[in-house]
Amino acid sequence: MPTIERKVVSLEKKAFSLDIKKYAMFIALIVIVLFFQVTTDKILLVPMNVSKLVMQNSYILILTIGMLPCILTGNIDLSVGSIVAVIGAVSGTMIISMHQPVWLAVCVCLLLGIAIGAWQGLWIAFVRVPSFIVTLAGMLIFRGLTMVILDGNTLGPYPASYQFVAQAFLPDIPGTEGHITTMLMAILLAAGFVFLEFRKRKQQIKYGIQVGGKIAFSFRLAAMAIIILFVSYWLTLFRGMPIILVLLGVLIIFYSFVTTKTVIGRHIYALGGNERATELSGVKTKWVKFAAYVNMGLMAAVAGLVFSARLNCAGPTAGNGFELDAIAACYIGGASATGGVGTVVGAIVGGLVMGVLNNGMSIMGIGIDWQQAIKGFVLLVAVAFDIYNQSKK
Repeated sequence: MPTIERKVVSLEKKAFSLDIKKYAMFIALIVIVLFFQVTTDKILLVPMNVSKLVMQNSYILILTIGMLPCILTGNIDLSVGSIVAVIGAVSGTMIISMHQPVWLAVCVCLLLGIAIGAWQGLWIAFVRVPSFIVTLAGMLIFRGLTMVILDGNTLGPYPASYQFVAQAFLPDIPGTEGHITTMLMAILLAAGFVFLEFRKRKQQIKYGIQVGGKIAFSFRLAAMAIIILFVSYWLTLFRGMPIILVLLGVLIIFYSFVTTKTVIGRHIYALGGNERATELSGVKTKWVKFAAYVNMGLMAAVAGLVFSARLNCAGPTAGNGFELDAIAACYIGGASATGGVGTVVGAIVGGLVMGVLNNGMSIMGIGIDWQQAIKGFVLLVAVAFDIYNQSKK
């Protein structure tokens, strides 16, 4: 009997260790938020600042969602910042200079993003030019085209209909007060999260996949539900839920489903794990890479539309450094530098870590030089932690 008890204790410790490693970055995010909340005299979590934090980092989070499939295949995309700029230039030229309808400009920009992704995916997947070279060339090409289109000028302002997604808030139910719509959305989101997590755990147990302990699982569900409801309530104290947060929620749910529940998602993970073995198993690896970059082009176009709408102008320097923030967010969120490992939710947590660091250090008055140095150190530690975990496995 003592032997059995020791085995049970050992399994419980192993499950707890698994939970800690799996949610280490989420715990780190909470610690960072609490640290800046104390050091900024409670300014960080002021409702207005929380809304601004979401809206100011929305385009980076959108790029992060698109970047993750590229990283999962063992590649990166250095051109996304320049794509954001050229999309803004095209939208500004069509809407402001040529007086075209907003819907037409948006459709053209989305198709242009898909075309750019297909162009780069063609070179990477079928011509087999390394992604670093192709996207580095894309960074230069599209930055140059941005300057050509804008002729070095800044275009603005945009009409209110174009700015809606990036700057508007969820409207409340007529005749009600207190942003009831925001809280209803939060309740649905929390309930959906709990349901999906229970379903996922049940399937994992059914197929013999190792899962964490029940106590840790229950605590995590309760914590996430409370956080969702509390953040939503906090947003109601300002102007309610930003429309861009709803868009981000839809993208996170959709891409989490695609990467974990669909054939193309499994192929992306398999490709990053072992490309040769995946190809020998019958997967068309070239088309998987191509699809990842087409998707990246589409997400970069969405981010370009959101960014230009947020700034209410299109400029030649738009998107500078965005590619590094998106890549860093994926790595900080648990994506492996060698591919095959990472989740959409993890990447979003990594993006939020970067956003909170930026916002918190800015409130504290820390200069941009030290901000860059600190973010670089965080990225280095995150990748080193990933390598350490891989070696322990």
